[in-house]
Amino acid sequence: MIKEVIVVEGKDDIAAVKKAVEAEVIAVNGYGINKDSMEKIKEAAKRTGVIILTDPDHAGERIRRMISKRVPDAKHAYIMREEGTKNGNIGVENANPEAILRALNSAKAAFEEKSVVFSARDMMFFKLTGAGDSKMRRQIMGKALGIGYGNSSSFLSKLNSFKISREEFEEALVRNFKEYANE
Repeated sequence: MIKEVIVVEGKDDIAAVKKAVEAEVIAVNGYGINKDSMEKIKEAAKRTGVIILTDPDHAGERIRRMISKRVPDAKHAYIMREEGTKNGNIGVENANPEAILRALNSAKAAFEEKSVVFSARDMMFFKLTGAGDSKMRRQIMGKALGIGYGNSSSFLSKLNSFKISREEFEEALVRNFKEYANE
């Protein structure tokens, strides 16, 4: 698994990266980098590091500069224009897994064993899945931990990928849910 969080432009890019490697990936949705996305990227940079992998075109370079300005320690992965071009369309989503892996290796991506601190059982126990208010609880906890919202499966992945500790998780529970304050 790649230690750093990979930042791409869109959902199709996420799918292409996940075909190449196991990693946490954030999409900024093109120029629409909103405050929440940037906060997630900054949090990822603090916790695990970030690799920026944008399209090999003018728009991709502009997005890369926008992120780099706010996250100066980010690593940069580049696919070549010819690797990302298909039927006149240029983008990471067109690159094959080998090209993406080469770009990440060139960026000095750190590979590590996947760390599993939280499990599906924890998600149930803390009512982050399976309860009527699970979605709201994930939203609150995602904001408190700086990892953003996700469905049950992606939230669990973020907890582990962003290296959230049990202690940090439990402190956020106590701060945000009265039922945990006296346990």
